[in-house]
Amino acid sequence: MKIIQAILDDEASEAEKNHFRENMDKCIPCIEAYRLEKCIKDSLNMKIEKKPCPQSIMDKIISKINS
Repeated sequence: MKIIQAILDDEASEAEKNHFRENMDKCIPCIEAYRLEKCIKDSLNMKIEKKPCPQSIMDKIISKINS
């Protein structure tokens, strides 16, 4: 599942991507999990409106992290 998430988030290494591609045909649960996760991610991307975070909020978050 971690590899599937990494692939969908474009964070997987080439080796992980290749391993997944080579083995996904052999694993029905892997195929189903990949399709479900991709569908969820695609649906969320279509429904959310991406806006930049105001600098004042970012400053507050950073100060809380650093304290």
